[in-house]
Amino acid sequence: MDMNDLLHRYFGTFNLAEVDPRSVAAGVDRMLVDFGLEQDRGKRFALWSMLFMLGAAPDLDVAFDDETDREAARNLMDLMAASGEQQPDS
Repeated sequence: MDMNDLLHRYFGTFNLAEVDPRSVAAGVDRMLVDFGLEQDRGKRFALWSMLFMLGAAPDLDVAFDDETDREAARNLMDLMAASGEQQPDS
């Protein structure tokens, strides 16, 4: 899953800045539903990553059964923190 594909799928655009805040909330809700239903590990991770960047990701112990996936998520969180990117307030 490509992040641009996720943006277009859930928000109808490739530029999140164009999206009304209410539409962002609705898109996040749809992403959370799809995340809960998704069985493919890679797709789940992509959805979780986008949710993390939007400040809506489930906790790691809830999101991932596999320790490898939790560690990958921790690495992403560390990389985001090191890059100075701020997670939006939820």
